[in-house]
Parts: sequence; C-alpha cells; structure tokens
Amino acid sequence: MSAALAVRTDCFPLNAPFRISRGVKTIAEVLSVVILRNGVVGRGECVPYARYGESLSSTTATIESIREEIERGVTRRELLSLLPAGAARNAVDCALWDLELRQGRAAARARPVATAMTVSLDTPERMAEAATLLADAPLVKVKVDRENPAEALRAVRKAAPGPRLIVDPNESWTIADVDALQGLMTDLRVDLLEQPLPADADGDLAGYRSAIPIAADESIHVAEDLETLPDGYSVVNIKLDKTGGRTAALALAEAARARGLGVMTGCMISSSLSIAPAWTIAERADFVDLDGPLWLAKDREGGVRGTKGLLAPPQAGFWGDF
Repeated sequence: MSAALAVRTDCFPLNAPFRISRGVKTIAEVLSVVILRNGVVGRGECVPYARYGESLSSTTATIESIREEIERGVTRRELLSLLPAGAARNAVDCALWDLELRQGRAAARARPVATAMTVSLDTPERMAEAATLLADAPLVKVKVDRENPAEALRAVRKAAPGPRLIVDPNESWTIADVDALQGLMTDLRVDLLEQPLPADADGDLAGYRSAIPIAADESIHVAEDLETLPDGYSVVNIKLDKTGGRTAALALAEAARARGLGVMTGCMISSSLSIAPAWTIAERADFVDLDGPLWLAKDREGGVRGTKGLLAPPQAGFWGDF
C-alpha cells in the first residue's frame, strides 16, 4: 500500500474576538492532517486545547509518533489502541474516514441543521448588542462567568426574546451558583445549562435535580466516561476533539442514547474541516453547536454556510460524506 502523511498548522483570523471564562481568542490555530493512499487523499483537522494539556507542538509530536503505522495502512479500529482520546487521534481518525468514504459508498445527502449561535462573554451591554443580531436565530448560546451572570442573561434575553437558550459558564460556577440561578434561568426560558462546574467538582451534581437540564462537556470525553458521570447530568456534549475522532464520537452517541441521555454536538473555533465529520451526529442531536467556522474571517474553500442560525453542509467533495 502506497501511503504518505503530512501534518501542518493552519491559522484562521476571527472576524471578532471570542471570549469565554478562560480567556479571549482572536485567531483559530488548527492542525491539519493529510493522508495519501493509492492516489486518494483523506483530510482531517483538530484543535489542540490547553485545557486538556494539548498544544500544537505536542499534538504534532503525537501524530508523528505513529507515522510509520499510518503510512503502513493503519485502520480506524487499530488507531483506537495506538493513540488516546484527544485532538491528535481526532485529526488522524477523520482523515481515515475521509479516505474510506471517498473510496467506498456514494456521498450521503446531508440536510441543513439549526446550530447555536454564540454570544461571547463581554459587558451586558455588548452582549445585548450581539444578541440583537441573533434575535431571529432558533438557538443562542450565551458564554458567562461568575461576574454577574444574571445581568448578562437578562440583557441577552431582552435583546433576543425568541430563540432557545443555552447557558455556558465553562466550568466557572459553583453548585451554589447553579442553585441560586435556577429561578432566573427558568424565568428566562433557558433550555440547557452546559458544564457549569469544574469537572473535578462533578460530585456536587450527584443526586442534584436541576430545573434546567445540565449538559456535561469537559466531564465527558468517551463512552467509558458514562460509567462515572453523575446523575445530575442529563445531556452529553460530544466533540470530536475530545472523543478522539468520529469513530469514538459515534460510539459515545450510541451509548448515551442507550442510557436515556440527551445528545449535544459541539465544536471548537475551527474551520469547516472540523465540522464536516460531526454532521452525521448533528443530524440526530438534541442540541447542535457547530458555529465555530462562522467566527472565521475566511473559512476553507467549499465549507459550511450559515444564515440566521441555519447551517448548510459543505459543498460536494469537501469531505467524505459530502
């Protein structure tokens, strides 16, 4: 089998600063993987995340550590035992999927999905301005921290009274904050609270009965994590950069559904090459949060398109499923 691997860093400036409780981002730095086998090219992308101890250099080194296996023809199933869940495995797994789909069956006919449009963390006044532009979107996600989240949420809801709401504190709250804000979130018709507590404080959610469904993000990576997930969570946020690719993401989605949990599909700030492999999960998810490429000043050619919260799939030929 003739094969070759290429790994490179791609940078995409954002069209506006993206702020969460952990900091601000003005550029998306992604790692792109290209695998050439017998004249067919497969592509994958990942976003190394410092929260999980990842960097562009460490993720590159991890991929390079199995270059020989990749160029020898490693399969997706074999990859699961070669690399741990995380960004490196995601990029390789998705490139292998791309190869398989291009060499195999005809592309599926993907349909548009309604994605959350994010209001990033800022002053309540600026968050209201951002929310005004999203008032016609079906779903809005609001980034908050511990500094007066109530005022921010009231401002967003007043500016955008119609959309469903996801509130995402990015692990910045305590269980006391969750409890104190239950009434307000109910009044503001919040549909989902995403990872309010630090993952290492998960024990506080054991037996907790929230009026607002709570989604696990940093607390859930792969299907095996379901065994220790507290029952205070009723939804799991599946991100390919956490699961280590589409293969493990599909396994997590199936296992979560089998346990009666809701499914959310999420992403990092990335190009459309990170989004395309997640589409099959998004089409079956209860909540979709794939607006990462819409924050870019310029995406990859042929990528997704978004209008008022409706995300159209990539153009034909962009990635294996399309």
